[in-house]
This record gives sequence, C-alpha cells and structure tokens, in this order.
Amino acid sequence: MTAWRTSAIVFDFDGVLADSEPLHLRAYQQVLSQFGVTLSREDYYANYLGYDDEGVFAQLIARHGIDIGHRTLRALIDEKTRVFDATIEASIGSGAILYPGAAACVATMASRFPLGIASGALRHEIEAILRGAHLEQYFRFIVASGETAAGKPAPDPYRRATELHALPAEQCVAIEDSRWGIESAKSAGLRCVGITTTYSRDHLTAADRIVASLDEFTPDLIDTLDRERR
Repeated sequence: MTAWRTSAIVFDFDGVLADSEPLHLRAYQQVLSQFGVTLSREDYYANYLGYDDEGVFAQLIARHGIDIGHRTLRALIDEKTRVFDATIEASIGSGAILYPGAAACVATMASRFPLGIASGALRHEIEAILRGAHLEQYFRFIVASGETAAGKPAPDPYRRATELHALPAEQCVAIEDSRWGIESAKSAGLRCVGITTTYSRDHLTAADRIVASLDEFTPDLIDTLDRERR
C-alpha cells in the first residue's frame, strides 16, 4: 500500500478554532421560543451539534411537529443568522471567540502546510471571525454551510475541501470536535484528529488521534501520524 505523506490540513471551525457553539445555541433557543419549544444545552450537544442550520431546523421541525405556517425553513435560518450575528458583533474585534492557542496553532501549521476550512457555519460568520483575529490570510479556502449538496455528517464538505486543495484525500488531515464531523472527514477518505473541546474522548473514538487542545495539534503530531501509516 502506498504510504501517503500529509500535504494539507482542513480545520473544522465551530468547536475547533472558534468557541461559538454556545452562541449558536442561544440563537436557536431564541428563534424556537416563539414556537414554545425549549432546546436545552444537553439536547443540543447530544443531537444537533455538528449539523448546519438547515439540518438543525429540519430535524427540530420534524421532531417537535413545529408548524411554521406560511414561513419557510429559509426564513427560520435567516432569523437565526440575524440573532447570531448580533451576539458576535461585539466580540469579533477582541478575538475572544477563538479558543486559547487557536491563532498560534494556525500560524504554526500554515508555516508547514496549506490550510483550509470545512464547516457547517455560514461563510460570512467564519470570515468575520477570521478577519477580527487577523487569520484570514492563512487559509486557502472555506467550505461553508450550503456550499455542498449535503452537509456534515455527509462526506461532501470534506470531498470539496480535497478538491480545493487539489490533493487526494489520503494526503489531507482534518481536525474535528464531534462525531458527526469525524464521520464526515473519515467517510471522505481523510485522516482525522479529534479534539476534546466539546465532547469527551469517549465520543471521538473514530478519530485517528485525539488531543485535548490546539497546543497538541502540531506538525510533529502530523509527522507521527504519517510514520504510523508506513
């Protein structure tokens, strides 16, 4: 079997670089409250995190029998987006949304590998946070919500990422914080590092390696993964 050497990295965004999942949850809660639906933190993290907005609302509508009347799924997504944008506006410039070590990790990895992002977040959300943290120059591309036929846990976002890297999937490594994201990356043919920012190690066992923080996601770790595959 050919021993591929890693040539590129693909980052998930929410839960990996940006600690924005609590903000997403609050935005969903606000939109759902008008329908009398309560979305708890436990329910969100157990059943919905890892999906894009369309996937979250589609499942919630079906699960709770929500009657949106003349409104559309798109209208709910747009409303949630407005709420979310309002919550992050004050934080973007300070870089407070990023996890500790995120900026240093990106800069270090970019010195060795081309980087991309494959995320269930909306493009303008990702771009705004990256600009606020002065990190946008490190990424060759973003694959965002709605830009592939299916979102995570389907393989489509990571397949698109490998196309944009112009590399075989075997030469790319992803980093993800959820089992849905790991499933997406692995089913697309990438190796995947799980990070325990959102879930415990027990939930990330499908990953090729698990780290506790971005401080551990280094070129040396990638070299170790390459040696283990030889």
